[in-house]
Amino acid sequence: MDVPLIIEVARRIAEAKAVWVMTGAGVSAESGVPTFRGKDGFWGEHRFEDLATPQAFQRDPETVWRFYLWRRRLMLDRKPNPAHYAIAEVERLKPRFNLITQNVDGLHRRAGSRNVAELHGALFTDRCTECGLESRFDERGLDAEGDEPRKLPDCESIPHCSRCSAMMRPGVVWFGEPLPMAALSATERAVESADCCLVVGTSGVVYPAAGYVHQSTARGAYAVEINVEETALSAVVDTVLTGKAGEILPAIAAALKELV
Repeated sequence: MDVPLIIEVARRIAEAKAVWVMTGAGVSAESGVPTFRGKDGFWGEHRFEDLATPQAFQRDPETVWRFYLWRRRLMLDRKPNPAHYAIAEVERLKPRFNLITQNVDGLHRRAGSRNVAELHGALFTDRCTECGLESRFDERGLDAEGDEPRKLPDCESIPHCSRCSAMMRPGVVWFGEPLPMAALSATERAVESADCCLVVGTSGVVYPAAGYVHQSTARGAYAVEINVEETALSAVVDTVLTGKAGEILPAIAAALKELV
């Protein structure tokens, strides 16, 4: 690990007026969360891409729900890793902070992050297909609003709306769907206000997420990439830190704590 460079990054974060962080699947992969992409992207006989579409849900909602309930149960055994906790610590140390994540697993919130925009939705959220009512649950299956116990439905059940009784759907963004406006607006505000950004565990090829990094650097923000390998954004940012986010981010957070 390049300690002088780690200290320099921490210094730039400490001196920044505002900071935003973009995270991708690489962060959650260090917690053992599968990406469901590539050759391993199967659930049973189904490809992930064949289940994560509005058309699949229209055609066979029971199968789609079984897949997402299986993913929720999988997450019960997954925990935030040091990268998640380090990002939460940076937020604690830098009040003007925004976290933009492409991950749907909720690990950032479990690690203590508060100012989070979830570009691709949230795995532990149900949304009504008719009236749009949303219910968010934590990783234990508890209602995140009132902390009322609610058992995750069994794999044969489809949840229904408590307001209009219509069928609920997983609160994630499927292929072919627009990103949530609230998350997009939060991201735009973060990019416009921040003079420092960190890009962590993302390939840099998924848009519009990758485009926000370009926007930020074009506005003069100091940009840092943390990844295990070179990406499409490596040539765009000011500093590249190669390695595991779970090792690099805690070192940055520790150095930052000494500076603020």
